[in-house]
Order: sequence, then C-alpha cells, then structure tokens
Amino acid sequence: MTTDGQISPERLMALRVLRRVAEGAFADRAFAAEARRADLDPRTRAAAMRLSYGPVQRRRTLDWLIDGALERPGGLEPDVREVLRVGAYELIWSDRVPDAAAVDQTVRLVRTLHGVPRRRTARAGLVNAVMRRIAADGKRRLASLEGDPSAAGIRHSLPDWIVEGFESSLGELAEGAMAAANDPAESAIRWNPLRGPRRTVEAALQMAWHDDPFLPEALVLEGPFALEDSELWARGRAMGQSRASMLPARVLAPRPGERILDLCAAPGAKATHLAALAANRAEIVCVELHEARAQALRVLGRRMGARIQVITGDARTLELDDGFDAVLVDPPCTGLGVLSSRPDVRWRRRPEALDELVKLQRDLLERAIELTRPGGRVVYSTCTLLAAENEEVVRATGVHVADVTAQFPHLAHPRLEGALLTLPSRDRTDGFFVARLEI
Repeated sequence: MTTDGQISPERLMALRVLRRVAEGAFADRAFAAEARRADLDPRTRAAAMRLSYGPVQRRRTLDWLIDGALERPGGLEPDVREVLRVGAYELIWSDRVPDAAAVDQTVRLVRTLHGVPRRRTARAGLVNAVMRRIAADGKRRLASLEGDPSAAGIRHSLPDWIVEGFESSLGELAEGAMAAANDPAESAIRWNPLRGPRRTVEAALQMAWHDDPFLPEALVLEGPFALEDSELWARGRAMGQSRASMLPARVLAPRPGERILDLCAAPGAKATHLAALAANRAEIVCVELHEARAQALRVLGRRMGARIQVITGDARTLELDDGFDAVLVDPPCTGLGVLSSRPDVRWRRRPEALDELVKLQRDLLERAIELTRPGGRVVYSTCTLLAAENEEVVRATGVHVADVTAQFPHLAHPRLEGALLTLPSRDRTDGFFVARLEI
C-alpha cells in the first residue's frame, strides 16, 4: 500500500534485498533479515517476498527484456538495473498492480538512489522510458519465445547448462520442472510430537492449511508464515520443512532401539525428524563437517527435544564404529530441486563443479554402506533433479534398491525402480530424490 508521494515498503525492501544479493548474500537470508528489520504485516511481507524473490529468479528473462528496451545496455548502472528488474517483474508477472502504477512506483524507486539532482532526473527519465516500452511490448516479446527450444533458458530464466541437465535427466517432464522453478515455494511445517500434541500446532496457526494423507506430521500452509518469529518455533513444536524433505526420514523408518547415523546432518530438519519418528528411543549419531553448523544443530536438537549426538568431522574419514542399523545420506548437491525457495541457487552453481560434487556424493554413499551392518539399510536423498547426482550415484554402488513406492505410489521414480522422485510441477513441493538401499 502507498500514499501520495510515497513508495510502497515492499518495493523498498525488495530493492534492499536485491542489492544485498548482488553483494553476495543469499536471497532467503537477506530477505529474512530485512523482513525482521522492517516489521511488516503479513500481507505486506508476502508482497515483499514476491518482489524480492521474483526478480532474482527471473533475472535472465528480465535482463533480456530490459536490454531489448535500451540503446546501450552495457552502460546501465547496476543499481538502476536492480530497480528495473523489480519494476519489469511487476509489469510482466503481477496482475495486481496497473501498469501505470508500476511505472510510477519504479520511477519513484530509482530516485532513492544516491546522486546529484541532475543524475537522479536522468535516471528517472531512463527508467520511465524503459518501463513504458516493456509495458507496451514485453508480453508480446515473451510470447514470441514459446515453442522455441533454443530459448528455454531465456523463457524460464535458467542457465543453459541447467536446461540441458533437466532435459537429459527428465525428458518430457523437463518443461514442467523448469516452469515450476519460478513458482512460489511451498509453505509447510512439520509437527514435532516430542513437544506436544498436533492440536497445539493447529490452534496456533491463524491461516488456512491442509493435510497430506501420506505424511501425518505435515501441515501445508496456504500462505507465508514467519515460523521463526513464532511461539511454535521458540517452543520447538514445529519445524519449517517441505513435504519432500520429510520423505527421507519416513523412508528410512527408524525404530526404537536402533543405531542410526545421519552422515550429513546440519541444519538438522531430517535428524530431528528421525528422533521424532523413533519417539526418542533410537540412538541417533549426527555428523557435521563444520563446528559452527554442528553447534547450531545441537541447539536445534535441544529446542526440538530431540535426543541426538552430534560429532564434528569429515564424514568420509571420521573414525566411527560400524554396525549401524540404518544410515541417512543427504549429501551436498546442486539444489536444483529447490529453486523456488532458494531463488539465487541457479546463478551460484557452476557446471564445472558438478564432477567434483558427484565424486563427493559417491564417496559419502560408499562410506555409509561400509558403516551399515548386514541386513541394515541406507537412505540416499538429494534436493536436486539431475540424474548424475541421483540415480547414477545409486546405480554405481551396485547395491539393491528396495521398493518403497508402495508407501508413496504417486512419487515413483520414472527411471529407477523402487526409488522416489518428487516434482514441483506435479507434487507442489520441492524436487527430491530418495532411494533406500538394502545392505
């Protein structure tokens, strides 16, 4: 909302977030910090999130539109480009604001940049002209890309190497996955039974939500919710977690009395989920490479009431007793299944780093197999959709993949029998791969 002569707080906040991302900050962390500082009401916060994440996600498409409306794109100031990204995003992907209002607010926004009056006037004139050109012709230009396979990266705002990876890994499902990468992220929480009954969580939610018939601990919220600013978080009664991220612990199915290893445990959503599913009657050992993250995991475990042992070290070489009944391996990955909730991931990942990442994943999975007793099980999961990080890593072990699709028949992997694959376009949650190996 604005009053005469003012700029809406969500636009001001979006520009601050985009500038912090340009300086190297992660978009989700920058937004969380700015949202706390601004103390926005829920409706304005939701609008600010959309205007902060959208221009980051759609950066390639927006720059294509902006450059097409400029005579000399290379001369555009970086901060002015950030302002235009916010404004052009509203013109193309928001039907809540009339074009004239979006143009006016963008011109006002660019005037907040530092500079002498003459410079500010020149910027305002440039932004006004570019915005009007995009308002007049931007949607037609985008429509001209439909059906052009070579333009998928521009259309979906993805680097070409990710487009190629999705197409080779997902086949006919790739188009939907690429489109969903720019949709709003799922808003879901996991009820923690270690801190009280589910009705306590339900009563604290002041918004609409719905269940998932396959995940009794999941509550899918029909709007954004600042969980970490709530009593639910402070008392450990709920964890912010997508339904896809709840699958690995469910597939591992911890039982009381078992020795369970979480080989790449931080930040701890899955480790605390394992403790909850075992009713705190399993021995759960968590390994984390970095001490700061390990300490944060210990703090999380205490708040969630989860009995976990946290060890710091490299999971590939750390001395550990073997004979675990079950091991969870959720290794570092490209994160290409969570592009909605982590909008800047697509721009941070580099294709040349993929081989090294896959080697790490294979090493961690092999170590997990070594540490598992005969008759035990290993669950391998990632939040990516690339076959090189998923089914190819599992197949390389030569270990039998158990069929867990009876429990989740709607999530059966199309190319690896027995495994699961969630697709944001189909399942309205993060993209995850989950396989259980029988040792």
